[in-house]
Amino acid sequence: MSFKKMSALLLVAMLAVGAFGCKKKEEAAAPEAAKSAGNTVKIGFLGALTGDVAMFGKPTLEGMKMAADEVNAAGGVLGKKIEIVEADNRGDKQEGASVTQKFISRDNVTAIVGDPTTGITKVAAPIAQKAGVVLLSAGATGPGVVEVGDYIFRDTLLDSIAIPACIEYFAKDLGFKKVAIVTSDNNDYSVGLSQTFRDAAAKVSSIKIVADEKVKDGDKDFSAQITNIKAKKPDVILFSGYYTEGALIMKEARKQGLKAPMFGGDGLFSPKFIELGGPAVEGSMSALGFSTEQASPATAKFIEAFKAKHNGELPGLFDAQGYDAVMLLVDSMKRANSVDAKTFKTALAQTKKFEGVSGTISMQANREPIKSPLSLLYVKDGKFVLKAKVPVKMD
Repeated sequence: MSFKKMSALLLVAMLAVGAFGCKKKEEAAAPEAAKSAGNTVKIGFLGALTGDVAMFGKPTLEGMKMAADEVNAAGGVLGKKIEIVEADNRGDKQEGASVTQKFISRDNVTAIVGDPTTGITKVAAPIAQKAGVVLLSAGATGPGVVEVGDYIFRDTLLDSIAIPACIEYFAKDLGFKKVAIVTSDNNDYSVGLSQTFRDAAAKVSSIKIVADEKVKDGDKDFSAQITNIKAKKPDVILFSGYYTEGALIMKEARKQGLKAPMFGGDGLFSPKFIELGGPAVEGSMSALGFSTEQASPATAKFIEAFKAKHNGELPGLFDAQGYDAVMLLVDSMKRANSVDAKTFKTALAQTKKFEGVSGTISMQANREPIKSPLSLLYVKDGKFVLKAKVPVKMD
């Protein structure tokens, strides 16, 4: 082979290697660039579509889709369409982590809405924070969420705000004095809510905690706990867990002749609570950041649009908070004039008196929302109805 031919072949080989290297670099950079390129803004839904907590996940997704459709019909955000990317984490923490990672590495989402539960949100938050993807939970109310970092937010009424307001209402308006607490100690949400209640009750001299019982998610027999509680004659039972165990606890309470109502957070707010508990849950109360009764103009408009889309069905808390989550993200992108999470997260953190359908929302300096008003609902004749609207100070 001549020297010229050898030189030519060597040059071709060097160019091929160089081109291959450039291609690899371009491929490595592609996922990051894709987050802000193209004609869509991808928002991931993190939640359960099957399993015990699907009653929170399904409506959250419905609310998100409704918001995306509305935004897209009006021209999108900064000329881009909203695309909701969904997956089912089945209410499992490990699967929640896997879905979060897939949203980021495979789907190149700009933001994630979810999870509606505190436990899975706390698992997903460090992954989103490390990747520089905004995560906005439309349901997590327990502690230890936004503390993860500056990409982590939520739009739900916090237990730390709702519980003191409820205790004051119990003491002044309902005359409650003795409270029994039941905590599901393998549930992060329940553990956090119970502790928030203890801390708030300690500041109200007329409220006394007379019993403090432990259960676990998945338990079926609550006879021992109710026997202990009954002996203390409480005015109300605070159960800080979810609707399945809540309904069974109340059935056992009524079986033993205990007449005290149950009070809980949004974990009780589900038609399944009433379906499982039947007459035993009549009078039970749930503190929420949303009610279809006494609606504001923005909420009334949302309710009518939802009813038109869902054959007259009324929206619930998680429909509203899923809707608001997408609208908060869109609002912050518009104010920042950017769909880059590094930029619009600052605008999101500066949100003040955003008129959402689930209430007026302001972000505090720590990215925790203040939300008003508080809606205290109770079960009457087999339905959740409004018992009281309690204003929350926004400043």
